[in-house]
Amino acid sequence: MHPKARIHADPVLEIDQFDRLPDSLVLVILNNVEDVRSLGRCSAVSKRFYGLVPLVHDVYVKIDRVVTVDGDAEDMLNLSSPKPRNILSHFLKMMLFTIIKPFHNMRSPNGAGRPLFPQLAQHSPAQVLRNFTHIRNLRVELPSGDVGTEEGVLLKWRAEYGSTLQNCVILGGTQVDCKPVGAEHEPYSEDNGSMPESFYTNGGLKLRVVWTISSLIAASTRHYLLRSIIKDHPTLTSLVLTDADGQGTLSMGAEQLKEFRENQLSASACSNRTQVPACNMKLKYAPYLELPGGTALQGATLVAIKPSTEGSNGGHTSRKETDAFIFGAFDGPFKFAVKALMKRRTYLLEMNGF
Repeated sequence: MHPKARIHADPVLEIDQFDRLPDSLVLVILNNVEDVRSLGRCSAVSKRFYGLVPLVHDVYVKIDRVVTVDGDAEDMLNLSSPKPRNILSHFLKMMLFTIIKPFHNMRSPNGAGRPLFPQLAQHSPAQVLRNFTHIRNLRVELPSGDVGTEEGVLLKWRAEYGSTLQNCVILGGTQVDCKPVGAEHEPYSEDNGSMPESFYTNGGLKLRVVWTISSLIAASTRHYLLRSIIKDHPTLTSLVLTDADGQGTLSMGAEQLKEFRENQLSASACSNRTQVPACNMKLKYAPYLELPGGTALQGATLVAIKPSTEGSNGGHTSRKETDAFIFGAFDGPFKFAVKALMKRRTYLLEMNGF
């Protein structure tokens, strides 16, 4: 009989090839992960990851649901108001259940048994992100849009902010129609390029005013809730706050973030939001607008909004920059809708600050 051969592990195979990667390359990988919960799990893998995760530049926070928190837990959220006035005031609470859960039970890989993110015990979303010290690009996605609309109604908005509103564009429609392939629509008899008389008598103008005010309130509330995150992350150069419905997007670039830090935030006296300045608005309207992909938009409306007085806080933007913002506000068929509406007659409106 032949003696049994012993199998020995190849010492070369015992080497973790991942350890040969330089930290700079590992950070490139982690930056492509982005999701804050996945990054939290990566932190629990090893001591090396535990030290590298806080250095990532790109972070994405997805909030899955809104949960009402009462009692002492609400105080720990550090809200300015002891009782939220509406659902927008709950945004700061969302991360309590959607972000904290994957992090909360994680322990440091050094065996000390300490929580991986001790700040989470205070239930503050700003403190969830505070563990990341080099964030440059931050995206936050809320679970749904802020403005309630009836079924079939289209309402989308995009706003640019510094310390106050700089630009806002709103696209709306009273009904989104899906046309059969090859179907043709007879043009509206009243569509001569001007606003039809029925627009003023059947509540059409009033509805657009409601859309505008509601969208501006939603944007200013989101802006107000970002103040602590901006303060805690001086490395931020891009900040986007959107929602899963794709209804509204608030964006801040490097210059706007710098201007936000250098100027005092003007808060509304009646609620937890930034004050909306007095604005000039340009309204464009089409009773029926065919879109690519076999859809059509009834009562198509575009509202472009800018502060009526652009001082040192708001900065100055040229007409070319404003047009670029409007044309680039939306994607897909909605981008086509904006281009079509921009060719329509313009109606000027003014609105006081609130």
